[in-house]
Amino acid sequence: MSALIAPAPAVWLVALLATAGVILRPFRWPEAVWAVAGAATLVLTGLLPPELAWRGVLRGRDVYLFLLGMMLLAEVGRREGLFDWLAVFAVRAAHGSGTRLLAVVYGVGVLTTAFLSNDATAVVLTPAVLAAARAAGAKPMPHLYACAFVSNAASFVLPISNPANLVVFGGHMPPLGEWLLRFTLPSAAAIAATYASLWLTQRRVLAEPIAPAVAPVPLSRGGRVAGVGIGATVVAMLSASAAGIDLGWPTFLASGATALAVALTTRRGFGPILGGISWGILPLVAGLFVLVEALEATGAVGALAGLVRGGGTGTALAAGAIVGLGTNVTNNLPAGLLAGAVVQAAGGAGVLPGAILIGVDLGPNLSVTGSLATILWMAVIRREGLTVSDGQFLRLGVLVMLPALMLALGALAL
Repeated sequence: MSALIAPAPAVWLVALLATAGVILRPFRWPEAVWAVAGAATLVLTGLLPPELAWRGVLRGRDVYLFLLGMMLLAEVGRREGLFDWLAVFAVRAAHGSGTRLLAVVYGVGVLTTAFLSNDATAVVLTPAVLAAARAAGAKPMPHLYACAFVSNAASFVLPISNPANLVVFGGHMPPLGEWLLRFTLPSAAAIAATYASLWLTQRRVLAEPIAPAVAPVPLSRGGRVAGVGIGATVVAMLSASAAGIDLGWPTFLASGATALAVALTTRRGFGPILGGISWGILPLVAGLFVLVEALEATGAVGALAGLVRGGGTGTALAAGAIVGLGTNVTNNLPAGLLAGAVVQAAGGAGVLPGAILIGVDLGPNLSVTGSLATILWMAVIRREGLTVSDGQFLRLGVLVMLPALMLALGALAL
C-alpha cells in the first residue's frame, strides 16, 4: 500500500521513538513494551487504521512460528546439556591451544548458526563456551567474541539461519538450491573474513597456553533425544526450503515434536521447557511489523523503492552497504522489515535482494545494538559477571565487520 493515510512526519516520529525504546530500553523495560507501545500509539491516535495494524500483525505469522520453533529447540538443548557437552568437546579438540580453541568454537558457532539460527548461538552456545573457557583456564573474551560475531557472519548460510531472512524475502523466499547458488560464496567470504579479523585482533591473548582437557560432561538420555530431534528438525526445515514451502509451520511442528519427545523421555513435562522461552520476542516482532506497515502506508516504501529500482549492480551493492550500517542505528529487525518491503516494491530482481539481505544479516556485527542476537549475547555475558562497553565492541566491530561486509558484497556481485 502506498497511499498516504496519515501525516508522514508523525508516523515516522512514533516509529523512531519506538525503535529507540527497543534499542535503549529506558527504565530497563523490555524491548517488547516499546514496540507494542509504538504500535498502539499509531492506532489510538488514528495514524494507522486498526485493519492495517491487524494486517501488519498477520504478516508476521511465518516469523512467529519460526521463532517459536527455534526457541523451543534452543531451550530443549540447553536444559538437557547438549550444548555444554559440545563445548567440552571443543576444549578437548583444542589440545591446549587457545588458537585451536577459537577455531573449534568458531566452527561450532558456524554450524549452530547455520542450522539453529543466530539467536541460538547467542543464547545457548555463549554460556557453554564461557564455562568451557573457564574450565580450560583460557581468557574467555576472544571465544565469547567468536560467539557474537559468528552469529551474524554465518546467518545467511541457509534460509533458516536468521529470522531476518524470512523478513527480508517475505513470501518470496528462494528455494534452497537457488539460495545456495546465490549465497554460498558470500557466506564463505563473510565467515572467513570475520574469523581472520578476530584472530588478528586477539592473537596475543590466544597465544597463552590453556589446559589440554577438562572434566567430561556426560550427555543424558534427554540430551541424546534432543540431539536427534534437532537433527530431524533441521532436515524438515531444509526439505521445506528446498520445496519452496514457508518455514514457519515445518519448524514449529518439528520443534514441538522434539520438545514432546524430550518431555516424555525425562518425565519432566512441558512446563520447564515453556518457562524458559523468551515469550516477549513475539509481541516485539508483532509490534515492529505494525510499525513497518505504518511506514509503508506513508508512501515511504514506494519512494525508497523508486531510488533503487533499475539501478544496476552498483546501486544494489551501495544499498546493501547503507543498510548494513543502518542496522546499527535501528537494529536489524525493523531495518530488515522496512528493507524487505522496499525490495518487494522494487520488484525483488537482480542483485538487490541479496545485497540487502547481506547488509541486514552481517551489518549488525559493528555494534552491540545491531541485532537481537548481539543484544541477547550481551545480556548473557553480563549475567555471567563480564562487561563489554559499547565503545569496546564498536572498536572491534569496525575491524571485524567492515572487511567482511565488503568481501561478501563483492562475492555476491560475482
